Order: sequence, then C-alpha cells, then structure tokens
Amino acid sequence: MDARYTSGQMNSNSNRTILVIGTLIAVALIALALVAVRGKPAPGAGLNGNFDLTGQPFAGKADAPVSVVVVEDFKCPVCKTFEETIAPELNSKYIETGKAKLYSLVWPFLAENVRLPTDDSKLAAQAAKCVYDQGGNDAFGSFKTILFRAQGSESTVWATKTRLKDLAGNVEGLDQGKFATCLDTDATAARVDADEKQVTDARVNHTPTVFVNGKEVLNGSGQSSYLLADVSAAIDAASK
Repeated sequence: MDARYTSGQMNSNSNRTILVIGTLIAVALIALALVAVRGKPAPGAGLNGNFDLTGQPFAGKADAPVSVVVVEDFKCPVCKTFEETIAPELNSKYIETGKAKLYSLVWPFLAENVRLPTDDSKLAAQAAKCVYDQGGNDAFGSFKTILFRAQGSESTVWATKTRLKDLAGNVEGLDQGKFATCLDTDATAARVDADEKQVTDARVNHTPTVFVNGKEVLNGSGQSSYLLADVSAAIDAASK
C-alpha cells in the first residue's frame, strides 16, 4: 500500500515537472517569436514607398500627376483578384483619363516563402522583365494579364521556364527567340533582385500592397485595403 502510494506520488511530481518545463518552453518560444517580428510592420502600417521607378513598367501617361504603385507577386492569388477586379476600374477612372499612372513593382517572394524547390515567383518576374525589355509597357501589360489568368496554386511550381515560354507566345509581336534567350540566361535576374531589395527596404511584408504618391493605402481599421473606394479616395486626395 505504501509502495503504491509512493509510486503514484512520484508520477504526479513528474507530471507537474513536465508541465512546468513545457510551459517555460512555450513562453520562451513566444518571446523568440516576438523578437523575430519586432520592428516589422503589420499589414497596413502606413508605410512610405520612396521607390526608384526608373525603368519600371506602368500603365497610363508618363506625365500623369499621381503615381500608384502596386507591389505584387505573379503567384499571389489576392494579386490576381486585384488585377481582375480593382485594376480595371482604376484604369477606366484614372489611368485612361490621365489622372494617374499605375506602376507594377514585382516582389517575387511566395515561392521562397512556401519553400518550393524552384523559385518560380522569381522566374515569372524575370520573364515579365524580358517581355518589357522587348515590347515596353503594352507588352508587359499583356503578359501580366496572361500570367494572372494562367496562375496556378501558390503551393506548386507552375511558372517554369517552359511554361513561361508557352505563355509568352500569346504576346503579340514578341520575338520568341529573343525572349527565350533572355529567360534561359537569367538576363534580368539582377534587376529582379534590385526590385526585391527596394520592396524589403520599404518594409513591405504582404501583397498586393498599394502606394499612392509614396503612401501606403489604408482603411479606417488600420489594415491595408484593396477596395476600389479606398484606392480611389487616396488618388482623389493626392490630386488636390
């Protein structure tokens, strides 16, 4: 009887010890996580995007008074939604009327973020620059639309060089041989890396992120908003 009681008491003490150790470990992990994210803004933190937009593709007139920058990844499903729902409305209301120009600043981060074996976010960004180098803004705009329409799952490698060459075949007037050489030799990789540095230096940590004249678009709750009303309000305010 005494022996069984002693054994049970030991097991109880052991369980309490394990519980205490587990709690301490959990607290330590939370502390480490807080340290890891300290200094990184939450989405909608009112960032300033003082980007060098020289040589970046845009839609609209070069002398438009308001600059809108959309930071996006071709593998980002929310970016696809933005491009298919909000961008057309912005185009008709502001871009075509000469009130604003819309820049695309590609930040290829998703493939690396989900640890895919091939960084097809970067490959898609390189391909887009290859198209831009040949055909300018119009060709880039066409290819961007094609890429988002062809978008696969963000957790799979779909933007392979072979697939990107197939998609580029739908861009009118593009020299496919030159495009293939540009993509195969990673001719635009350094410029993609430079764009990525600009974005990370600005402390952007989500896509799409929209800047109007260098200011991140926010809504009343402090979260970034991609609703047409919010972006429109920011453009209207910048136009005054």
